Order: sequence, then structure tokens, then C-alpha cells
Amino acid sequence: MKSIFTVTICLFFSLQGIGQTAEQKERLKNLIKENFSYADSQYHTMMRLVPKNQLPQSFDQAKNQIIAKDITWWCSGFYPGILLYIYEQTKDETILNEALRSLQLIESNQFYTDNHDLGFMIYCSFGNAYRLLGKEEHKKIIFNAAASLYTRYRPSIQSIQSWNKNIYFNCPVIIDNMMNLEMLNWVSKNGGDAKYANIADIHAQTTMKNHYRNDYSSFHVVDYDMASGKIIKKATHQGAANTSAWARGQAWGLYGFVMMYRDTKNKAYLDFARNIAKFMLYHPNLPEDKIPYWDFDAPLQPLSKRDASAAAITASALLELAQYVSVSEKQEYINNAVQMIESLSSEKYKSKIGENGGFMIKHCVGALPQNSEIDVPLIYADYYFLEALKRFKEWYL
Repeated sequence: MKSIFTVTICLFFSLQGIGQTAEQKERLKNLIKENFSYADSQYHTMMRLVPKNQLPQSFDQAKNQIIAKDITWWCSGFYPGILLYIYEQTKDETILNEALRSLQLIESNQFYTDNHDLGFMIYCSFGNAYRLLGKEEHKKIIFNAAASLYTRYRPSIQSIQSWNKNIYFNCPVIIDNMMNLEMLNWVSKNGGDAKYANIADIHAQTTMKNHYRNDYSSFHVVDYDMASGKIIKKATHQGAANTSAWARGQAWGLYGFVMMYRDTKNKAYLDFARNIAKFMLYHPNLPEDKIPYWDFDAPLQPLSKRDASAAAITASALLELAQYVSVSEKQEYINNAVQMIESLSSEKYKSKIGENGGFMIKHCVGALPQNSEIDVPLIYADYYFLEALKRFKEWYL
């Protein structure tokens, strides 16, 4: 059964397109407010359960306990980021205090250099904190994180190295890395050295050249020989096959290139994002409810697991992409994003109050080939779901 939020949004768009009356706007504002109220309730539950020296990642239903990670886990910035999104909409001081506590816990990540995930760790957390609270100490932490991320830029491959050399890869660059460029751009635009935005631009150009196939689907990993700069192989680590389109990877790429267009106004990035969106939205294997399988080429469809996190990221990206295109294209992207929001807001994909340790979005997949995080709630699904709701409220109501 669809939620009230789903039915109202669907009816609204089918009758009115983008235009709305004052009454319709007010009703939609109230419905989104209800979703943030739900988020507030869920994260009050999570606050009571999460270990005080770790960050929540997922929930183990069999053990009925939160799965938490140490502060250097790549997702450590999402929990404080979510709390700040909730505080922004609800002004719940208890939520803000927990956000500040968790920010303090991960503060040392500003100097972390062991992988590329500083954007997720620091910009999703301290970036939102600075935007809302304007504290100079938060800005300094973001600047330090950009300097740490800069150490992973490899001129020979024209990219930021994602993971360190390991048994699988020599010098791997993964599509997820597009998400960490926003922090570099922000620092350069807010008083920092221009070199940060410069390497972000170079990395994005290299990604367009080396990560994408002719149909605008992305490889997960491109492995380089650092000495020569030549490509060793193009592969996957979390997708179904080296030749497949891992769903969350496609979402990371879409989001990243939309963001790069916003920050550079280079139309090549906009056109690239539009082509990625076309690949995803019109793929024959995209289910009717717009929540993709964990890989667009996953075996055993339609019984394959879905990845709701990929839908949340995609919905948020599409809402921004709609800001930069013609009216007809704008409507297309908004309608698809709304369908994803509708599905994520339904009982099928959203936890009941108090369930799943306070996590909101269920039916996500982390890394199925590694038998890791299969059909579970994941912290970043909640983050991008709330971001999509916030963007919809601010841009289209």
C-alpha cells in the first residue's frame, strides 16, 4: 500500500507538472515535513543504540543490533551529516547536540590519507556543519581534509588514487571518487588554493576518458601502472562482472558529473551527466518502481536484490540535473526523481518507526560479490534520501 506522501506527490505531478497552486505547495511542504519528522524519530532511536566511539553503518536483524564502524571507515561522515539535515528541518536541539558530538569524534579524519574518501568523511559532515553553523573551526577542518586528499593525486595517471596497492590492484581509481571532488572545488572557491579545483577537474576529465563505455555505463575500477601511466585493466570489485554496470557506481558517476558542471560550468560535464542519466533511466532492466537491482546486469532478475541506496543517490542527482536543462528535460528528470522518492517513501523500502535500529531506508546492497551488506539498511541511503527531500523542497515547492 502506497503512503500518503506517495499518492499525493504522484497525483500532484500527473495533474500539474511543475507548476503548483499555493494550496498544493503548502500540502507538499507539510508532507515533506512529515518525512523529516519521521527521520527525527528514527535517529532518536539510533542515538540510543549506537556505540559512543563508533559510527552507525547498518543493522543486523538476526542479532537485533546496529553494525557500527571505527571513525576511519569511509561512511563515518554520513551520520553527523544526516543529523544536520534533520536539525536543519526540525530545529531539534537534541539532534544537533548528537551531531556535534559525532563531529568531534571524527575530527581527526581531516588528516587521514590512507584512501580517497575524505569527501564522504569530512564534506558530508563538516561541510553541512559549516553551511548551517558558520564556525571557522569547521571550515579549517575542511581545508585540512582537502590538503590530505591532495596527497593522493598522481600526476602520472592524471587522477586521485582511490585505494592503496593491494592483492587485486596496483593503482586503483574507482568511480566513487567522483564524489570526493566537491570538497576540493569548495575549498578553492572559498579562499583555498586553486590547485584543489584544478586536480578535481583533471580527475573528472580522466574519468570521462577512461571509466566510461560507449553507452555511458561506467566501469567500477580502472587500475593503472603508476610509473608509465598506462591502464593495466578495467574491472569491478563490487559489481556483477567486469563488463557490468554496478548500480551504485552509475549513481556516483551521475551525481559527480552534475556537481562538476555546477562548479565549473563546463558544458562537457553537463552533457556527460545527461547521457549517464539516459543510460540509467531507459535501461531495459530498470524496474518499474525505479529502484535498481544492485547491478543493472545482475543475474537472476527479477529475483535479484535491489539497491535502494543507488536510487536515493540518483534521485538527488536528478533533482540537481533538472536545474540546468530545458523545460521538457527538466520535467523528465523531476518525474523520475519523484518516482524514486515515492518508492523509497513506501512501506516496501522504508522502515517502520522504531525498527531497524533507527535506519530509514532498507533493501540496500553494499558489496554482493564479497557477501557484504546484502539487503540491509545502509547509512548513506538515508543521507541521500534526506538530501533529495531537502532539494525537492527548496527547488520545486
